[in-house]
Amino acid sequence: MGQGPQPQRLQLRAALRLKSGGCVPRAWIYLLKEGSTDLVTEGRPGMRTELFSSKCPDTIIVQESDRDYQRILLYSRTPHLADECIEDFRNQAYCLDMEEFLLLPRSQDTCQLQDS
Repeated sequence: MGQGPQPQRLQLRAALRLKSGGCVPRAWIYLLKEGSTDLVTEGRPGMRTELFSSKCPDTIIVQESDRDYQRILLYSRTPHLADECIEDFRNQAYCLDMEEFLLLPRSQDTCQLQDS
């Protein structure tokens, strides 16, 4: 997550691994609203996004909600998180009434982001 090329914009970049093993780069632009802690996702005006801090370095927690769903995501710059980091995330998710938890398997062969 970093500041976008224009003020009042944050950019989140990630690389997602497909079932086929290939990596797909993705980017989301979040617009900062003055006087609000919510972010607006560019291209998805109905989505409400909030950022939460985590006890673990190089991680960020993102809560997204729309009319049809609500989810909390933990993004990390490191491929393997300590158990304490995952437990902290579970606790925060539980406090936000999330009861189901999905932990995607991670491998040593991670997707790499290309600098633009």
